[in-house]
Amino acid sequence: MEVRAKSQQAIVQPLVLTCLLFALWGIDGCAGRPVLRGDYPPGYPIGYVERGVASWYGPGFHGNQTANGERFDMHQFTAAHRTLPLGSVATVRSLSNGRRITVRINDRGPFARNRVLDLSLAAAQSLGMTGQGTDHVELRVIGYQGRPGSFGYLRVQVASFSEPANAQSLVGRLRQRYSDVRMVAVDLPSGRRYRVQVGQFMTERQAELVAERLESQFEVEPLVVRDDM
Repeated sequence: MEVRAKSQQAIVQPLVLTCLLFALWGIDGCAGRPVLRGDYPPGYPIGYVERGVASWYGPGFHGNQTANGERFDMHQFTAAHRTLPLGSVATVRSLSNGRRITVRINDRGPFARNRVLDLSLAAAQSLGMTGQGTDHVELRVIGYQGRPGSFGYLRVQVASFSEPANAQSLVGRLRQRYSDVRMVAVDLPSGRRYRVQVGQFMTERQAELVAERLESQFEVEPLVVRDDM
């Protein structure tokens, strides 16, 4: 009986420690939501770290459909990223005040070259950045809650237009040099936009090389984005 009690204690202590770590990270891993797990799909970027400027979005988008099909809830801790697989879980640390939160990537954006992340209103409030609108942050991928095999391709978004004629004109110029060019119409709160995209890439490095070439050839500011399946 004494040996069994000691064995049970040895099992319980690591479990309690794990729950405490989850709580510190802001992850409810002991309540049935498997955020941190070891069965990541092949190529999943666990441990990926990125630094840059984060912005936030809220009332104008509340209730709209996100890239993964959910309705955007500005009161939940979610975020938009251009290339991370949907369902990625990441810690976001403010480099100005040290505050840290955990968010789930369920949307695409921000579509501005000098931004790396769009946080929900609740996440931005927790970081203390709603007043100034932006903040310098460090993002670290720690888990995954998405569907294996649903990563999709990376594409280079060359430009976005409000007028379809302008987008079609750029498509025509691009097709003189590139074979895989498409125009995608998306409906936003500000109106319909027409995005012009080039290529299908498996790695960000491949996409970035093409983006650099496009920038010099067409005097544009392209972005690498993930085309979700």
